[in-house]
Amino acid sequence: MARINQDAPSPARPRSPGTFARLEEVARRVLISAGEASGDLYASSLVKALRRREPSLDFFGCAGPRMQQAGVRPVVDSSSLAVVGLVEVVTHIPRIYGEYRKLLAAARRERPDVAILTDSPDFHLRLARGLKKLGIPVVYLVAPQVWAWRKGRLPRMRRTIDRLLCIFPFEVDFFKANGMDAAYIGHPLPGLIKPSASRHDLRKRHGIPDGTPLVALLPGSRKGETARHIPLLLETVELIRKSGRAPSPEFVLAVPPGTVPNGSILRKRISERSIKVLDGQTWDVLVCADLALAASGTVTIEATLLGTPMITFYRVNNLTWWMGRHLVNVPFFSMVNLVAGRRVVPEFIQDEMTASNLANEALGLLGDETAIERMRQELRGVAQRLSGPDDPMEVAASIVESYWESAPRAESGPEGTAVTSSSVVRA
Repeated sequence: MARINQDAPSPARPRSPGTFARLEEVARRVLISAGEASGDLYASSLVKALRRREPSLDFFGCAGPRMQQAGVRPVVDSSSLAVVGLVEVVTHIPRIYGEYRKLLAAARRERPDVAILTDSPDFHLRLARGLKKLGIPVVYLVAPQVWAWRKGRLPRMRRTIDRLLCIFPFEVDFFKANGMDAAYIGHPLPGLIKPSASRHDLRKRHGIPDGTPLVALLPGSRKGETARHIPLLLETVELIRKSGRAPSPEFVLAVPPGTVPNGSILRKRISERSIKVLDGQTWDVLVCADLALAASGTVTIEATLLGTPMITFYRVNNLTWWMGRHLVNVPFFSMVNLVAGRRVVPEFIQDEMTASNLANEALGLLGDETAIERMRQELRGVAQRLSGPDDPMEVAASIVESYWESAPRAESGPEGTAVTSSSVVRA
């Protein structure tokens, strides 16, 4: 007898004659979702790892360009979720809620065997609750950083997440102590970072003369971040240029594609200051750079793994800062310093992020090769802590795979019934 699914009436997918006789060949469905550039990178790598194991897998969900290139059907485009800040998100709530409803409706209609949610907890923890009500197992890739702030999310996470995949070594003990089924898979970036050429060749390609210092400007991956950070970075560049330092550094601004659109006022302001903008080439820029001014986030881990000394910064809306600062319970804001357990790279957060502070710190480091080399050594230590013997995406794929190894394949049947190959009378 067919197993009846009471939760989600949905139209049956068309079947050719003989489908019931060969139902075991029906592709498994996986809902996979990521809300920003780093999540798109990690999720696309997991899609590839799972496809190596089972090429017929059918992926759909909230997808960025890398996930779409890997074959994920986009129900929602991840760029629509790239918002950060307690206040900043308010004006985007109607659109984000619409995307949430669209994704949940797709899950109800397509009945995936498992859902993989990547980072972006403001969106994904709500989605996890909806998926749980549909009886869909939830694997969460890149644990929400509730060990740093908003620990009140833990009860909801316990109720809605079946398996939590952690990418930092100190996270697992915290989550297990709070009653969650957590596993450490290792950080994905060590196996993913692939600059297109050597430092020498890249500097030659971009016309950077030998002996000329290069400063990378990395304002963030979200449009809101870049809008807040770039004006201050441009002021910083002017102060460094006016300092009279010789040789004068060159500057390159690196962002994900589409973050600073061609023809935008912001792009024009950057060009007017003779700063080159490179879209989608962050790893190449970091390899070339002698120093990076980097927004706190994934790019600081990328700089660490590539051995690029850096100064970190971050700024949010003042009301967001006032509302959120009492919720934060960590000694550092930069993940590099948190992993190291001490201050390895300078941090300039909120009011401390001024052009004069950034310029003075940059000039000090550019003029002190001993300090630069000491930072490089510290960064190598952090990189070693993030690198493990196993491929994190293969570890994650094994965990995801375990959710369907013992379960029969299912396909939506007439009027929403879920039919399994073990319950069908063969033709």
